[in-house]
Amino acid sequence: MRVWRDGVLVAEDLPHAELAEQMRAQNTLVWVDLVDPSPADLEVLARDLGLSAGSIEDAMAPHERPKVVRHPGYLFFQTYATAGVDLPVASDPQTGVAVADVVGRDGTLSLSRVSGYVLPQALVTVRLDDRFDMSEVVRRWTEDYDLVELGEGALLHGLLDTIVDGHFDTIQRLDDAIEALEDLLFEDKQTGADFARTIFGLRKDLVQLRRVVLPMREVVNGLLRHRPSGHSELDSAYDDLYDHVLRAAEWTESLRDMVTTLFETNLSLQDAHLNIVMRKLAGWAAIIAVPTAITGWFGQNVPYWGFQDSTGLWASVVLIAVLSVGLFAAFRRNGWV
Repeated sequence: MRVWRDGVLVAEDLPHAELAEQMRAQNTLVWVDLVDPSPADLEVLARDLGLSAGSIEDAMAPHERPKVVRHPGYLFFQTYATAGVDLPVASDPQTGVAVADVVGRDGTLSLSRVSGYVLPQALVTVRLDDRFDMSEVVRRWTEDYDLVELGEGALLHGLLDTIVDGHFDTIQRLDDAIEALEDLLFEDKQTGADFARTIFGLRKDLVQLRRVVLPMREVVNGLLRHRPSGHSELDSAYDDLYDHVLRAAEWTESLRDMVTTLFETNLSLQDAHLNIVMRKLAGWAAIIAVPTAITGWFGQNVPYWGFQDSTGLWASVVLIAVLSVGLFAAFRRNGWV
């Protein structure tokens, strides 16, 4: 728990019993963070703050989508932060991620749900685990102490802005990984099973990321309409946040199209490589058929020019060599062998 008075931090780690008293104080702003709370903890919180049983159930129920719900006297919101993705980050924007660092990785995306209640002069956040780093949110609140004076809407903006920035970081990692795979795709070496598995893993990550990034538009838009704080100074900050959410959603959609194109291009290149192999095999089969035909013909027990004489042997050898080299040159010129 943290308590600000007139924008200045006055208390930390207060006991839960003082929550309601601090919220009733003038010019006071309270933040409460619950990590993996028990049902009993939430029941006490609901009784002290007047929260409905439905919103408490939503905070604990699994597989809930991002949303914002207006209740009498408060707002309930639910979002997902990208806690991690098993992909490397490009240290140099010019060179990007090395292909060897991408291929073979499953790139499993890790999500952490962050729910909360926005009340007059208070923000209560509920996290089911500690994978989301709340210290970054606190750091932003500390640096923007002038903004904290604007109330609970400012705290909520700092939290959502950190979550959206995390979405951008994850999207950037996926974008770097896709670009590295594109470089590998058009190299001379043939892609294998690791390449296909990596594409499949990226596609799963993007589908999962899309499910949490796209609904953020509705969340931020709902908070813009129903934000309890009446400070107009926050309007520009929330408009900028909404623009970031739109950019993240559009970027996610474009990456999904890129992964689909990458997958289809890989299949097309494999088909083209197979056609090249079959064409080369057909060319070599034609070359081998020439000596086979000639030796088979001269192997018949019928008299022919040079029959039972060394001249017939040399004639067959010269004929095999000339026709084989001629076919090889013709196929080579057409790129068949």
